[in-house]
Amino acid sequence: MFVRTTTMRIGRDMPLSERLTASWDHIQGELLPRFAAEIGPLTDNHRRLVAVLEILGIDGHVQMRDGGPGRPPKDRRACARAFVAKAVLNVPTTKALIERLVVDPTLRRLVGWERAAQVPGEETFSRAFAEFAESGLPERAHAALIKKTLKDHLVGHIARDATAIAAREKPEKREKSKADAPKRRRGRPRKGEVVPPKAPTRLDRQLNQTLPQMLAELPTHCSFGIKRNAKGHTTGWIGYKLHIDTADGDIPVSCLLTSASVHDSQVAIPLATITAGRVTNLYDLMDSAYDAPEIHAKSIALGHVPIIDANPRRGGKIAQQTEELAQRCAGHRPVECQRYNQRSAAERVNSSLKDNCGGAFVRVRGHAKVFCHLMFGIVVTTVEQLLRLVT
Repeated sequence: MFVRTTTMRIGRDMPLSERLTASWDHIQGELLPRFAAEIGPLTDNHRRLVAVLEILGIDGHVQMRDGGPGRPPKDRRACARAFVAKAVLNVPTTKALIERLVVDPTLRRLVGWERAAQVPGEETFSRAFAEFAESGLPERAHAALIKKTLKDHLVGHIARDATAIAAREKPEKREKSKADAPKRRRGRPRKGEVVPPKAPTRLDRQLNQTLPQMLAELPTHCSFGIKRNAKGHTTGWIGYKLHIDTADGDIPVSCLLTSASVHDSQVAIPLATITAGRVTNLYDLMDSAYDAPEIHAKSIALGHVPIIDANPRRGGKIAQQTEELAQRCAGHRPVECQRYNQRSAAERVNSSLKDNCGGAFVRVRGHAKVFCHLMFGIVVTTVEQLLRLVT
């Protein structure tokens, strides 16, 4: 039933608000009345799905295999729309999605199947999902959406943060390497002792690497991670860590998935490189985990102003707290502190992904499939946040 019906072409030279308003008027004035007349009344979730599918245009990113020996595959475009519907409806499992498609004729026809007998089984959905993960379908759709909507739009702030992703798989055992050999005793070297030069850190290497080289060095296997929450309590989990750059308006711009054991600072430079290729922003907002000279230097090299909370391990927290106390006593509040409050956008995106778009229900294994599952939720979050700008 669902067909890409947009015949209007919105000019790229139009302002962002006018482009989104024109798309929303088309959805409200043409698509929703047409679907309601053909398949019956639409619920709020059905309307959300229609809007997301229309703005996202995921059909154009699905790679179809034509010809070849063997039985022809099921319609992958309908499967892709079904996985988008899974994120929109926050359905926990594929089995539950199939049951929903069978009993909900409106949802089934919006996705692309007329009869309940046409809905594929779990094995077909599993094969289609593996193909989407291998080809990076939701990542490509998300990148195209960001470039289409924000490429020519000046973004004020980019909030950078990471969130824990629990997975149902066994963590990979870390093999000891030469780097894990016993280190020399701390302190002044003995007379005649040859001290080997200090090896460059990953942040040092990233300053001179290309994006593919930086991504190749980041661990992506399942591991055990530890993180301190906002209340100061330490929590642990087995799985991965999703790093997100969020623009003003709670719009996710770029994402990377790494092992849970990877420190947030190790992903800042490659993530900033990806974001700089998609949007133009002025300020980079990061918490104390990103307080490193290399990250400061990279942000400045990209033409941004880094606003990073001081890390107490680097000795800057006490000086910062003393300065903040003196400013409060004088009734002065620097503009940097006001801008840093915009970093809460990253927390809102993290909670929206987990509470509303399936981020808390990771039932697949492996880096590629976990990232694909999360990116379906990210594209839904992105479209809905873009629509909120005009509604």
